[in-house]
Amino acid sequence: MTAKTSESGTRADGKRGGLAGAMTPARIAVLVLAVLALIFIFENTGKTEIRLLIPLVTMPLWLALLGTAVIGALFGAYFMRRRR
Repeated sequence: MTAKTSESGTRADGKRGGLAGAMTPARIAVLVLAVLALIFIFENTGKTEIRLLIPLVTMPLWLALLGTAVIGALFGAYFMRRRR
C-alpha cells in the first residue's frame, strides 16, 4: 500500500516522492563531481606511456583516466555496500 501524494508533490507521510525525493544534496554533489571528472578526462586526449608493472603501454590519456575512475568507483561502491 503506497501513501497518496498531494498536488504539491509531498506524500501523506511528509516525504517527497519522485525525482524531488531522489535528488539529495549528497547525490547532487556526486553528480557534479562525476561531470567534472568526465570533463577533465575528455580534455586530456593526448597519448601517454604508462608502465603496468613490467610492460610499457602507450594509450590515450583519457582512456587511462577513465579506467582509473571506473576502478575507483567500483572500489568505493564495494566498500560502501559492505559498510551498511
